[in-house]
Amino acid sequence: MFYTSQIFSVMSNVSQSYTNMTVELQYQDLLRVIIISTLSTVPSFIFLFINGIMLFTLRSKPVFRDTPRYILLYNLLFAETVQLAQSQFHYLLSIFRIKLPYPVCGFLSLLANLTTGISPLTLLVMPLERYVAVCYPLRHATIITIRNTGVAIIVIWIISSLNNLTRLIFFFPFEKLENLQVKDLCSNVALWFGSRSDLYDTAFTCFVFVSAGVAVIFSYVGVILAARSASARRALARKAHNTLLLNLMQLCLSLCSTINNPLLIALSRTVTRTVVLWVQNIFYVCFIILPRCLSSLIYGLRDQTIRPVLMYHLCCPQKF
Repeated sequence: MFYTSQIFSVMSNVSQSYTNMTVELQYQDLLRVIIISTLSTVPSFIFLFINGIMLFTLRSKPVFRDTPRYILLYNLLFAETVQLAQSQFHYLLSIFRIKLPYPVCGFLSLLANLTTGISPLTLLVMPLERYVAVCYPLRHATIITIRNTGVAIIVIWIISSLNNLTRLIFFFPFEKLENLQVKDLCSNVALWFGSRSDLYDTAFTCFVFVSAGVAVIFSYVGVILAARSASARRALARKAHNTLLLNLMQLCLSLCSTINNPLLIALSRTVTRTVVLWVQNIFYVCFIILPRCLSSLIYGLRDQTIRPVLMYHLCCPQKF
């Protein structure tokens, strides 16, 4: 009887120890989730606020609404703000382990793909506008009109929409709609468009980014040559030169967002899940959040026309 009591006591201690360890692990997991979500969610909402103010600024005065380069900038910022909001929504869904029906998840995936294509396509047009402004200043007002800029933006959205439509018609797994609930968290991986879709996405991404890169480099070389041939236009050429470098940097940042998932997949094969979670948070801030918010900060602070209006709306100083 005494021996049985000892065994029962030992088993109770082991069970209590196991329970304590489980509670401790759950506490550590909860603490890790809180820290990770805070480190990503707080800057995301801050930059969403800044982007929102920037978008409001670009619609607040006629000089912004009637200038083609500001209209293109608004289109770029609008797409990047939607991307940032949608990425943060997906991130919160993953943090709280919320699963979505296939139609909702498919819609969010298509929306993300739509706006992701808008940024590089807009960055393809913006350098050409600066090229015309420097190299053909007398014809700039007749070539780069508000109407032509609107047509260019419509074409950008049509190209990105056609890309989305192609993915939807040829690669979307309609057979899975019979079971409306996504088994895993909402993502392209959960939807599993298939290997052919991956090849198509890679080809389209390469085409868009290479085209935008060629446009930036072509415009950059043209501006440099124009600055050497006409000293009177050197000040304008210098500003256009800096703007084109900014466009190239934006293009590189947008390209970084496309390598986020492949890097995480490769990393998950070599390190522990805890390390992957921390690295995923760092990648999310560096490759998803920062590329979507730097445009508003850089353009807003360096542009002499935007800066005072933006600072007025951000800080509400004395009227200028």
